[in-house]
Amino acid sequence: MSIPNHILDQLNSQADLISIIGRHTTLKRAGSEFKGCCPFHGEKSPSFYVNPQKNIYHCFGCSVGGNAISFLRDYENLTFIEAVNELSKQTGIEVPKEEQQQNVSYQRRAPKPIAPPPTPNPTIDAKSDAKSPAQTINAPSINATSAIQQQNQYGDTDQPVYHDSSNGYDEYPPLDAYDSASYPEDSYGTDYQDDNSYPPAWLTGGDTDAAALYDDHSVSDKDGNLYELLEQIQQFYQHNLTLHPHAKHYFLSRGITEDIFETFGLGYAPFGWQHLEHQFPQDIEGLKALGLVRQSESGRDYDLLRDRVIFPIRDNQGRTIGFGGRALDDEVKPKYINSSDSPVFHKQHVLYGYYESRQQRANDWLVVEGYMDVIALYQAGIYGAIASMGTAINESQISRLLTLNPTLTLSFDGDSAGQKAAWRTLEVALPVLADDKELRFLTLPNNHDPDTFIKSQGGDAMREQIANAMPLSQYIFAYLSERYDLTLAEGKAKLMSQVRALTTALPKGSSFRYLLNNDVYQKLGGKRSQNIEAKDALLDFDGDMTISQQLQLCFLFQPRALIEDPIEAIWQQAGINDLQLPAHIKQKAAPDILRPLAWEDLQDIALLDIVSTIKRCLNHLPKDANAAAHFILSNVKPITQETLSRSWGGFYKTLIGRNILSLDELIENLVMQLLKLHLQKKMQELIKNPDHIKLAIVRKQSQLLNDWLRAQQAEQSAQMVTVKS
Repeated sequence: MSIPNHILDQLNSQADLISIIGRHTTLKRAGSEFKGCCPFHGEKSPSFYVNPQKNIYHCFGCSVGGNAISFLRDYENLTFIEAVNELSKQTGIEVPKEEQQQNVSYQRRAPKPIAPPPTPNPTIDAKSDAKSPAQTINAPSINATSAIQQQNQYGDTDQPVYHDSSNGYDEYPPLDAYDSASYPEDSYGTDYQDDNSYPPAWLTGGDTDAAALYDDHSVSDKDGNLYELLEQIQQFYQHNLTLHPHAKHYFLSRGITEDIFETFGLGYAPFGWQHLEHQFPQDIEGLKALGLVRQSESGRDYDLLRDRVIFPIRDNQGRTIGFGGRALDDEVKPKYINSSDSPVFHKQHVLYGYYESRQQRANDWLVVEGYMDVIALYQAGIYGAIASMGTAINESQISRLLTLNPTLTLSFDGDSAGQKAAWRTLEVALPVLADDKELRFLTLPNNHDPDTFIKSQGGDAMREQIANAMPLSQYIFAYLSERYDLTLAEGKAKLMSQVRALTTALPKGSSFRYLLNNDVYQKLGGKRSQNIEAKDALLDFDGDMTISQQLQLCFLFQPRALIEDPIEAIWQQAGINDLQLPAHIKQKAAPDILRPLAWEDLQDIALLDIVSTIKRCLNHLPKDANAAAHFILSNVKPITQETLSRSWGGFYKTLIGRNILSLDELIENLVMQLLKLHLQKKMQELIKNPDHIKLAIVRKQSQLLNDWLRAQQAEQSAQMVTVKS
């Protein structure tokens, strides 16, 4: 299977190499890089370095080095295809099928005759002398004489009709209005006057080899390259910015200095419907592959970006892969248009400003909404601002940014759309938000965005705002408290329910889950921890119940606690799943002795019945807790149903009467008690029937569980002291 090089480049540049290698050796930050002991050869002093900017690794001890694919292939013993498929899963970049592979090359063809722009009407020009070029270009009136000229240009009277609902063109004025409008000849710039001069001198720099690319005799001998074409188009747009004062004035009026024009390659796409075809007549196939030239229903080609300032979009290597175009008039809809996905551009994998920020060795990262925010922050010396390409930032991108810095700040507009975008990003980030990572939220005052705030208050004030961004826990409560009536118990219950749903998305073993739930409960007016309240409720209800019976009732009340298996979570958090044993014990131990504990191992028929039934029915349970419990009871074995049905009604009323919103901590404590009892019983059996290998392993498991339990209790005590103070 042959995979295009540009796909391999994307996989390697987007891969989270720090996490991939971090599974096998401990990496610590060392300046802009990470270092650790080489996983390929034994060493005590770290000489293995990973560069997250270039996404490569190198060991100065054994000279091994490479990228994400080579590491998976050489260290994890994957085949090349297996490594590629693994990175495809991690990054979301799709590897095309053999028969559907796209390539970055295209067939260059001899230019077909293209009619020049309409000859200006002297009478019209005389009337428009008083108008500026910008006014003339944007004039809404349509002149009949120009319309006839446009018809003669195409050789018929059929006016072109264009439809492109996927890019918002339904909201544009009819295309024939633009085609028949009169534009002054000088608005096209000198580069449009001679169809025989391809490419212009400013693009080739007088280089004969570059000029040969456009020579009719060389067309069939050399394929075009999309990256090279994009670079030429970027230069074309950038050059046009110098030819159209009204476009340049747009950037200057927004406070952007000319040196930033060069840094970000800013440009301008002229008003003409076929300026790219005029400029690159032999590259029509490439222009269409990039989505920059499209075809109307009537079969005529037209340019996607017209009369818009241009923001080149670059990949992690600094290559131009697409363009964003912004209308000069705020009334024009859509205000922004991005070039469509192509063999080299996939919106969901690109962050605008990432390359420029990495060039400045940015350390603090800030997610913003738009191109101008990124540029304004960069110009103010605040590096690390990035924006997604019109789609929500995804999990792999957030994970990558959190690898570069454990704190990531999100700055979205304060309006409804901006806050919804911030909340969606929060939900996407939770699965990769380990305890050592932090998400912060910045909503600027007076409905400012970073661009307008910097103009109004300056860069130092913006830095202060970033430093004081709101922590995730505060943001969640502030966001939800505006949506529920917290004067009512029902409103508090709904808010707490949504917080619990959010925290289930956090990584396994997250301490933040407990802390966030408890923090929100305290803010809702809780005087004591939910754990203590729930324990008291159980004692008040029936203090003679066994641990197993208590746990069964808790699962009936809160079945979604089994979405993430509590035994697996405790086994992992306590470190039992990664048990370190002496070599002689590991060699003699049976393989199954080291597997994680399962509910079946507890040999509790009723508890296993409840757990397996809930797991089977989870996707079908009613939202109401009481209705869900009865649904579960109707699906368990008759003897289990009979036992629990007698207790359920009173248990439910006791919890509701005490306004118990969460049983997370109580469930965890009950499961831990069951595990402790199980391990103790197992040790006693092994002492009676000696098996020294198994006994050593079970003792080690019990020790790790007890150590972790003491740590949990200490953490909860410290948290309660903090709450009381």
